[in-house]
Amino acid sequence: MTAVLVAVAALAVVLTNRPDGSGDTARSGGGEVFLQNAAATGPDPFTPSTARTDGASSAPASLPPRTASAEAGTPRVSGAAPGLYGGTRSVASCDVERQIRFLADEPAKNTAFAKVLGIRPDDVPSYLRSLTPLNLRVDTRVTNHGFRDGAATSYQAILQTGTAVLVDGRGMPRVRCACGNPLTDPVAQRAPRTMGTPWQGFNSSQVVVVAPAPTVVKVFVVYDPVDEGWFARKQGDTGERDRPTPPPPRPTPSVSTPPTSPGTDPPSSPATDSPSTSTPASPDPPSSPPSSPPSDPPSDPPSDPPSDPPSDGPSSPPSGPVTDSPGDTTDRSAPAVVPSTAPSTESPAETTTDSPPAPGPAGRLV
Repeated sequence: MTAVLVAVAALAVVLTNRPDGSGDTARSGGGEVFLQNAAATGPDPFTPSTARTDGASSAPASLPPRTASAEAGTPRVSGAAPGLYGGTRSVASCDVERQIRFLADEPAKNTAFAKVLGIRPDDVPSYLRSLTPLNLRVDTRVTNHGFRDGAATSYQAILQTGTAVLVDGRGMPRVRCACGNPLTDPVAQRAPRTMGTPWQGFNSSQVVVVAPAPTVVKVFVVYDPVDEGWFARKQGDTGERDRPTPPPPRPTPSVSTPPTSPGTDPPSSPATDSPSTSTPASPDPPSSPPSSPPSDPPSDPPSDPPSDPPSDGPSSPPSGPVTDSPGDTTDRSAPAVVPSTAPSTESPAETTTDSPPAPGPAGRLV
């Protein structure tokens, strides 16, 4: 009996430490988070890779510096944020039809795949065709699901920038194309331990969690690293209808402009577009007229100082802060990469804002 108990305990340890999430790793939040290279298949794949290799990998998005550690919280970015995803114009990052065929050929996997995503097995083909093939531009936390012994497994993972994924209508990555695995929202970890070999440039403080957009994303604004431009891809499209689009406004991570409200203090007419008119022509002469002898006619000096300083002097200071409101600090000519996250803000409601370019603040998921 003792030998049996020891064997069971040993098996439990092995299962907990495997990247399948069947132990506490995926549920209670005290286990490992596995690093997954963009091209690696990973453990227990559902299907062979359907990721296309003819397209260039998406350039990583730049994020503002963070002070929070990986244990303290992971920022959340709205799935609708322009520039969150990358790709090559007119090229799908994944072969959706191959993915459908692979699952159709193995009914057990198709059933397990459907169960993970909460759909009927017969709906898998239409569901996959509704997804949009894109590439991650930020290292992203997810729950990954493999297939072993006739059932789906789960484990916490960080997907590398450039990973080919299929994205749903709320901007959430739902399939990892290199292994055909279904993806779901990550599970919070109290004391995560990163497992695996970090790739070059990996930084745990730059990992994000994608939050579902509050409304359906009909068009994704995508960065193309091939021509360093931007294009719009419609939801569910595989690239045939891609169209060029202007770059989104560059986000301002922190506005440090004066605290003047743009709507409370409208600028006066003398200070709108001609700041040079507020400077008096000759600021020093006022003291000279009284001391000049009567023989010199002081007709010009006395007439200028009394009229200009009283009217223009007080109106000039407000022209500085009023003409440049915080909303106008956005440089609309420079291409943005990905909207900034705000780790100091705790409101989860803002993380799913649809308005570009701000995706939302930091969340508390690791």
